[in-house]
Amino acid sequence: MAAHRKPRQRSAGGNTARTAWTIALAGAATATGFNGTGHAEPQLTPAQVKAKVDKLYQEAEAATEKYNGAKEQADAGRQRIRNLQDQAARKTEKLNAARMALGSMAAAQYRDGGLDPALQLALSEDPDRYLDGAEFAERAGNRQASSVASVRKQLREIEQLRGAAHVELTSLKSRQAELKRHKKTITGKLDSARTLLTRLTAEEQARLDDRATRSSTGGRDALASPGSAAAQAPNARAAAAVSYAYAKLGSPYVWGATGPNAFDCSGLTQAAYREAGVSLPRTTYAQIDAGRRVSRSELRPGDLVFFYSGISHVGLYIGNGQMIHAPNPSAPVRVAPLDEMPFAGATRVA
Repeated sequence: MAAHRKPRQRSAGGNTARTAWTIALAGAATATGFNGTGHAEPQLTPAQVKAKVDKLYQEAEAATEKYNGAKEQADAGRQRIRNLQDQAARKTEKLNAARMALGSMAAAQYRDGGLDPALQLALSEDPDRYLDGAEFAERAGNRQASSVASVRKQLREIEQLRGAAHVELTSLKSRQAELKRHKKTITGKLDSARTLLTRLTAEEQARLDDRATRSSTGGRDALASPGSAAAQAPNARAAAAVSYAYAKLGSPYVWGATGPNAFDCSGLTQAAYREAGVSLPRTTYAQIDAGRRVSRSELRPGDLVFFYSGISHVGLYIGNGQMIHAPNPSAPVRVAPLDEMPFAGATRVA
């Protein structure tokens, strides 16, 4: 008779060890290729970091222009709401006076007791329905018919104003959500750019910063004086805008800023022409239609010059193939050649 052997139990510790070994092997296989080489992220050269950062800045600026446009529309919407509320308040005050006067007329004819019609009308939750009541109409008589019609008309006007304000408020909420999305995009791009820049050594960052500084100051020294550039402008307004831009060289770039101490690209051109007495739209894609289009060969100081296919950047032409612009957070307002970015068009402000 065969002996009954007790089955050998597997060691829990041994099983855990084998599992850990399997996981370790899997991790090693993931971290290395078949040739045993690791797939760590390659070290970028300073030039590659700069290229990636510049692209992130350009994408952030495109989002900034969308943010600027949404903010402009939101601000206009808030103003429309305030205007509608003011109109409604004035009409409500006028209506209350008319309702009291009409109620007083009815009270003069009141004979059968009960609540004073003036109070009924003033306290009614639905004054239009109250005015339709046969009892009131009988008391008011034909002599008050025109007054009743006037009150009804005012009620309708107030309701229309409230309805329009509600529509504007709904639109404003949509714009506010849009602003939040664009702001998130902008801050995300700028954070990514800052993270990339931390890969550079202090010496490499200093070289890039020094290059930007030489571009902003050395370029200015190589140009004619502001007065000379302004003298070549097509009109006095353009000349004033050029003088303003020269005066703002070295000012920091801050997205969404329109001066007087910091700017984004369209904020600088808007501020320059505001100083010249000309009101420009807030965004690049609106500013390009704010004047007469001119070709690159026709450029004169004061013309607005635009870049990238999405018209996401703008500068102020100052002659000699150069412009003053607010580039990005890595550099202040500075002089730069038009060839620094892909040229998209130009506009001469009338």
